[in-house]
This record gives sequence, C-alpha cells and structure tokens, in this order.
Amino acid sequence: MAVIGTDHKPNRLQNEKSPYLLQHAYNPVDWYPWGEEAFQKARQEDKPVFLSLGYSTCHWCHVMERESFEDTEVANYLNEHFISVKVDREERPDVDHIYMTVCQAITGHGGWPLTIIMTPDKRPFFAGTYFPKRSRRGMPGLLDVLEALVEKWKEDRGQLVEAGNRVTNMLQEEVQNRKIGTLDEEALVNGYEYLSKNFDDRYGGFGHVPKFPTPHNLTFLMRYWKYAKEDEALAMVEKTLSSMRAGGIYDHLGYGFSRYSTDEKWLVPHFEKMLYDNALLALAYLEAYQITERDEYAETAREIFSYILRDMTSREGAFYSAEDADSEGEEGRFYVWTPQEITQVLGEQQGNLLCQWYDVTDKGNFEGKNILHRIDAEQRPYTAPMEPDTWERVLSDLQQQLFVVREKRVHPYKDDKILTSWNGLMIAALATGYRVLHDLSYLEAAVKAADFIWMRLRNKSGRLLARYRDGEAAYLGYIDDYAFMIWALIELYQADTSPRWLQQALELQEQQNRLFWDSEEGGYFFYGSDAEELLTRPKEIYDGATPSGNSVSALNLLRLARLTGREDFTDQAEKLLQAFSGNISAMPAGYTFALMALLFARQPGKEVVVVAERPREHFRHELEPLYRVFTPETVFLYRLAGKEYEELASVAPFVREMTASGGEPTFYVCENFACQPPTTDMAKVRELLQY
Repeated sequence: MAVIGTDHKPNRLQNEKSPYLLQHAYNPVDWYPWGEEAFQKARQEDKPVFLSLGYSTCHWCHVMERESFEDTEVANYLNEHFISVKVDREERPDVDHIYMTVCQAITGHGGWPLTIIMTPDKRPFFAGTYFPKRSRRGMPGLLDVLEALVEKWKEDRGQLVEAGNRVTNMLQEEVQNRKIGTLDEEALVNGYEYLSKNFDDRYGGFGHVPKFPTPHNLTFLMRYWKYAKEDEALAMVEKTLSSMRAGGIYDHLGYGFSRYSTDEKWLVPHFEKMLYDNALLALAYLEAYQITERDEYAETAREIFSYILRDMTSREGAFYSAEDADSEGEEGRFYVWTPQEITQVLGEQQGNLLCQWYDVTDKGNFEGKNILHRIDAEQRPYTAPMEPDTWERVLSDLQQQLFVVREKRVHPYKDDKILTSWNGLMIAALATGYRVLHDLSYLEAAVKAADFIWMRLRNKSGRLLARYRDGEAAYLGYIDDYAFMIWALIELYQADTSPRWLQQALELQEQQNRLFWDSEEGGYFFYGSDAEELLTRPKEIYDGATPSGNSVSALNLLRLARLTGREDFTDQAEKLLQAFSGNISAMPAGYTFALMALLFARQPGKEVVVVAERPREHFRHELEPLYRVFTPETVFLYRLAGKEYEELASVAPFVREMTASGGEPTFYVCENFACQPPTTDMAKVRELLQY
C-alpha cells in the first residue's frame, strides 16, 4: 500500500496491517497501536493517553490528520506530554464501542474521528470528535484543549482521575442496570407509528438531515405490512427506495450507494461507499421486488451487485470494506461533472440529452459541478427526440461511455481489508439475490466468499476472527462477526440447499453461545470471554448503521430452531429479547431489527421441507416460483438425493420420515405446529406461502 506523506521517519504503525493505521505511519506523532506497550509506557512516564479512533475512508479523519497529526507543532506537543494511541474502529469495534459511549455521555453526540484522553489505566476524562489545530469560530482547537489538560494533569490531577472514575462507573452500571419491559404487539405498533410520524412524505426516509438509508427500518416495515395488512408501511418503503435510487446518494454510472445524504432530497451524499450499506440496501430492494414485482427494484439490486463484484471483491473472492469520499484531496471529485466535460465525451447533441436527463447545468449542484441525479424528474419534461424504449438503450450506452472516461480519473482510496461481519452481510445479500433474481453468479460469489471466511478467518481451534488483510487474519471475532456470518450461512443454506451451510451455522452458534452469552441476565456480550478485558463488557441491541449483533442473533436463533427443531434455541431467543425488553419497549423504532425477530416469533411460523430424489444442482432452479414470494416467516429444508441426506438428518432428524411421493418432488408444509398433507403441487405451496 502506498503511504502518503513520507517526509518523517516511520512510527510504530508501519508494521500494522490496517489501512487506516498505515495512513498514519509517517506522521510525526509518535503513535502506538492499541496494546499493553503503550499503556505501560504511559504508566512509566506518568503521562495521560491520547486516544484517536477513526477509519480509512472517514473524510473528517483525513482533515484532522492534515491539520494536526501531520503538523510538527502538534506532534511535538503530543510526543512530549502524552502517549498517543491510534485505533482503527473497524478492526477494534470493542474499543470503539466503549469510548464512543463515553463521548456520547460526556458531549451528547459522537462520530469520527473520536478523540479521547484518559489515564494510563484506560479511564477516560475527556472526549470529543474532530478538533481543528487552533480554536476558531467557537470550536475549540486541539492544541488549546491539550494545553489546558496538561496544566490540569500537573496542577489538579485528582479532579481528572475522579472524572475518569465516574465515567468508568457509569459505563459499568449501564451494563448491569437494564430495565425489563413487556414485548408484545404494542411494541410493533409503536415502532411503526414512530417511523410513520417521522417519515418525509416528499422525499422518503426518516427524520432530519443528515439522512441515512437505515435499510433495516425498511425491511421491518415490509414485514409489518404483511403482518398488519398496513398499506402505508409499504408505501413508505417504496417512496424511500425510489427516492434514494433517484438521488445523488446513488452512483448512476458506477452503481452502489454512498453512506448518507447531507440534504433532505438524497442529492448531496457523503461520498464514501460502505460494504455494509450496499449489502443491506440490496436486501431491501430484493424484498421490495418480491412484494411489488417492480423492475426498478430488481435492477437496483443487480447494479449494487455489479458494483461489488467489479470493484469491491478480492482475488480470493472476499469483499473489501469501503471506498473513500475523497480523491486528489477533494470530497466527491471523482463523481461530479460539468456540462462541458459531458459534451466533450458524448458530443453536443447526445451530451445535452444526458445533461437534461441528469439535471446537469452550468450552475451545478455541488461546488460548481454536478452530481448526477433524477430527483423530481417528473417536473423536467422528457424531450429526447426518440421513443422511450430507444432512449433507454441510448442512455445505457451514453452512461457506459461516461463510466469509461470516469475510470481514468484518480479513484477514491479503497480500504481493502476484509471484515468478517460485513462480509457476512454481503454473503447474505448475494445468496438472497440468487433466490430472487435467479442469477447463478450471485450464488457462486456468495459461496466463494463464505469459503474464504471459513478457511482464512478462523484460528486453529475454529474460533472466528474479525479481520484479514495482506495474508494476516487477526483479532478474535466480536458478536457482530458471529451474528452476521450465521445469518449469511442460513441464507446460503436457503439458496444452495447444501446442508454443510446449516452445519456451519450451528457450529458457529454453539461457539457464540459458549463465548458471548450472559448466563445471568441473558443476551450476548460484545466481545468474547476469551478476549482482552476492557473497562467494561458491554451488551448492545440498538440497531444503528447496521443491525446489532443481539438483534440479528435473536432472529438467527429463531430460524435455526425452526430448521432443526431445537427448542432450546427458541428459549434462548426469548431470553435475549426479554433481557433488552425495557430498551425496546421504551423506543421501539431504535430497534427495528429486533422488532423483526419479535415479528418472526409472534407470527405462525411456516416450515417447508422439500423432498426430491435428485441432485441439488439440477433442482434449485425448479424452486424459483417459491422464491419469488415474499415470505420472511418461512424456512426451507431440503432433503435431496446423495450423501448430503445423512448430513441433513444429523441436524434435523425429523426429515427421516419424509419421502417423495411417486418419485415426484414433494413438499411438506407445516404452519403453527400443524402440518398439511404432503403435496407435489408447487402452485398450491406457493399459494400457502403468500398468506
């Protein structure tokens, strides 16, 4: 990896694998990676610890690096008075989670870069996010903050230590003091009503700017639509999906979504692209297509997958983490256009047509240039001198020409580390993509990535690891790694029909239960019992940019219970949801993936056992009519010919008594603990699944 700014000698970060840490390897700041060496040094020299957390594609992390960490004056001050520690939040989400909670408690907000100052025993007494070098426009400067804290450290250290003790005690009490509430239909209704009240009727999405996609809000609403027969729930989903697709948050040339929009229209994004957003959004568009059969949704999912498989996939088949917002030091520069740039590529006539289509003007919509978009397109009359079908073909060709030219620009930086958790989300999305869109390349990509994780991101004892880069797998996996990979393996089993995926899911679930489960209070801790002990051992169910590991685990346990007959998994899921019931019932809209698990538990569950005396590779395509149905409350089991039958029977023994009728594929459909007579009529099965 190329490292920018090598005027200084390398610091201790030069031997790290994290792209984010390597970006700081030639700072004049004497950075340490997180580890005992740094804290021992702080104790020996009696200095506070300056902790900085961020990630490689974070725009304001880059700004703070340029302004402060590459600045000799700042570096000299830090080196003299502090021990400085750099952490990649994507490699160490356990560290990030704890100190982000601190920042939110102290300041009322959070974000990255995250700046923490603490005692040598890791007790924080100051927190913030981005700081300029010196104070300006009411914003405190980093040097001003550091100077004040150094004076306090010398003159009145006891007050800082006491502050650190109070914060640490608060963290520990928060984990222990969870309120128990009632989880019933009222929580589902309240979650829906809150989203409805905060819905933007004009542009879709929820709340105020900045607007985040938050796909699990949409997938919850689609399930609520089916459960409660509430048409408005589906209308909110459709408005949001269509508006995001039309907006500048979507890359109309290269595909894929940016992380969030800085305005209500979805026009001006924060241009970084994250693997997790695109995985979760692909799932939302796929489910909307199942419900509505609108081609726009299927095409959006296909384009997301095109972007991921083209730009975000390693040679080994696993998926990279993110692409930066910046290129050549400017946010969004890679993505924006002037009318002159477009007509130079496409010619005057066709260039003007494309400018009209994507609202490209001399004035521009982003710092004098243009983000391509189709917002309020119905208010810009179509005037292309050709039929719509012809225009679609021409438009596709024009877009491809622009894409080829754009590819020659300096690309945003790509974070090429492989995270187990985010790979799990994309594997789940691709497996679902195969079921819904019937494109075998999606299943092949999902299988290849899952095999990579299984072979390269487990240690010798089979323990899941969190990060792979440059030949090295490291960091004991966190709750999200387990939860998201188990989800991926369940989806792979549903798509591929091979029982090995179900066996792997069960192996990881047993491991997760052993390492993460809170046997006293219920729920899963964020990091395992075999991992580094931090200030506290948090448990989280809030569904933020990604669903929480606990929310996903609740649904995993319920699905595995129905697939295998393991009622102990059902009991565990109920204990998990009960452990967080006070949080969920107090603010259900903050826990929409947990509400999906609650819905799954409350609905009459459907299990479909498919029995067919034929190889699975020849049978998968015959199941396509069933996969077009939106039936999230259903699980499929496949008893097919060959040695895999015994593998399935070992984890789901009840399939042993099920046989194919007259040699024809036979379906055993069970609902709410009652089974229908076996049938060979797939149309009848499809009808049962629709209700």
